[in-house]
Amino acid sequence: MSTLAVIILTYNEGRHLERCLRQLKGVASEVFVIDSFSTDDTAEIARTHGAVVLQHAFVNYAKQFQWALEHAPIGADWIMRLDADEIIEKDLANQIIQELPRLSREVVGINLKRKHIFMNRWIRHGGRYPLILLRIWRRDHGRIEDRWMDEHMVVWGGRTVTFEGGFADFNLNDLTFFIEKHNRYATREAVDVLNQRLQFMPQDEALYSQESSRQAVLKRMIKQQVYNKLPFQLSAFGYFLYRYFLQLGFLDGREGLIYHVLQGFWYRFLVGAKIEELSRGIAGVTGCRQIASKLSELTGLKLVQEASLCENEEQLSH
Repeated sequence: MSTLAVIILTYNEGRHLERCLRQLKGVASEVFVIDSFSTDDTAEIARTHGAVVLQHAFVNYAKQFQWALEHAPIGADWIMRLDADEIIEKDLANQIIQELPRLSREVVGINLKRKHIFMNRWIRHGGRYPLILLRIWRRDHGRIEDRWMDEHMVVWGGRTVTFEGGFADFNLNDLTFFIEKHNRYATREAVDVLNQRLQFMPQDEALYSQESSRQAVLKRMIKQQVYNKLPFQLSAFGYFLYRYFLQLGFLDGREGLIYHVLQGFWYRFLVGAKIEELSRGIAGVTGCRQIASKLSELTGLKLVQEASLCENEEQLSH
């Protein structure tokens, strides 16, 4: 028998966590909830359902998840990354139970096909389904990229397969929550884009060099090599038109219109606007430490600068 440990990062996820944990009965042998000191009943719900609760201060998703991999007492053969607002449907649960023990040793990672549920509607078009994400891997064969946004799991030492069962992102919060969350995401993505241009922090691009979702690799390549080099006023609008018309987003109805406008246009435009704003804020600032410090001041993010990069830069300047 193969065993599965599930890691869930939480902060005030009382609305979703019980639903999330109930679906793991019979699927996971271990559940670790890594909580960022929630002020609601998140930790109590987790313990009631038999999860191990570890609390750790949050910097960003990648660092929090990597901390979990390094500090949670994981004993299972396989590990799964799961968000509190995600759903494992019955067919995927059965596939995990039945297929995991049958996989050959050369398989070290499993991709899942994620749906997105928005305003109680499955968004099927606009390039939103399937989103193929590497979410299950053999213990000691995977890690998360160290990025501020768009972090992916990468694995090594073998190949990956894809399970077909249902897997959904189904957040129950309202549009205000959605907008506030994406506003925070936009700040983090803007920092990553600026780092790609200015290289004031190390860039983790393990997605390119190690085994992962090919879809994720292609999307990042297009974003970095094409999209991010275009004027955001044009790229955001062009991206929306591509998603809504060429990728048939209009077939998702009224809910789809709201979703594709907010996530496919407004969010992309906001990222571009924040890049513009932050670029002006650091104009004239030189040196990786100084840039990181100024951006920390402007964004409120704890931008941890690796000393080695700054030391190399300082040595070159002399």
